[in-house]
Amino acid sequence: MEIIDLRSDTLTRPSAAMRAAMAAAEVGDDVYGEDPTVSELETTVSELLGKPAALFVPSGTMGNQLALLLQTRRGDEVVIGEGAHLAFYEAGAGAAWSGVQFAIAGSGGLFNAAELEASIKPRADFYPRTSLVAVENTHNRGGGCVFPQVEVESIAATARRHGLALHLDGARIWNAAVATGLAEAEIARPFDTVSVCFSKGLGAPVGSALVASKEAIASARRYRRMLGGGMRQAGVLAAAALFALRHNRQRLFDDHRAARRLSEILQDGRKLSTVFPETNIVRIELEAMAATEAVAKLKVRGVLCNATGPRSLRAVSHLDVTFEQVERAAQIMVEELSSA
Repeated sequence: MEIIDLRSDTLTRPSAAMRAAMAAAEVGDDVYGEDPTVSELETTVSELLGKPAALFVPSGTMGNQLALLLQTRRGDEVVIGEGAHLAFYEAGAGAAWSGVQFAIAGSGGLFNAAELEASIKPRADFYPRTSLVAVENTHNRGGGCVFPQVEVESIAATARRHGLALHLDGARIWNAAVATGLAEAEIARPFDTVSVCFSKGLGAPVGSALVASKEAIASARRYRRMLGGGMRQAGVLAAAALFALRHNRQRLFDDHRAARRLSEILQDGRKLSTVFPETNIVRIELEAMAATEAVAKLKVRGVLCNATGPRSLRAVSHLDVTFEQVERAAQIMVEELSSA
């Protein structure tokens, strides 16, 4: 039976060409700062994002946690959008490592300057100190929605007026750039720190980066070591990330097109609805069937997706599924999910 795996764009596997680049990578000891391929990746990413420096890290979670460690103190509060990865998918790391708590602004993952303003605590001994605003673009639990740049600019202006730092969880900034036509550097410009991922959609097997000022990255390098993220001959991993950046960014158009097609076909189904996708994530709402039951029924037919709520599913298009496979998966979904 054919398996069509739409659970996540982290499921992509390195291509033969990417594996060849990894095998041919020049390496050294990165803890000593002597891995030339890691250095090349960090330079490439910092230039692409328009920031002075970058640090290669094993995961997006580590990149986000480094940003918290750099820009908060224990007991601080960080303003985030509803369902943000920082609070939802990082195993409570913000509380464990940085000692911060989170305040939610807006709904559905997005918020505006007025909603940020309402979330900022007054300065008083009995309130937590609001110190950081974090934006996620694109927003995972928001269905891969793109954070409007005009709102980002207004949020940044409000944050600066209050003396707050700004972090962008840009794990899928590549999708945001493709969807909007904006350069990654323009999307990243208002932020002090930006985390980006190479294993979501771009096809690298592992790896993320944090970009910021040279001073911040010097401090982040030490924090990375504390968290166990110091890597030795990491050039074999950095080579995969470099290959992904050079070959797989523009093809994200294909993933967005496939996600739109999936949503279009699902509109023919009864007892379900979708939020039309801006990027590569399709959010499916079920009228009567429990999400866990839906996942089980689809798995029997060879279609894998994730439950994200009691009656909601997430399907993600990516490098390892073809447009035709997405169409077949959508038809199976219509057949199975309309029968409740």
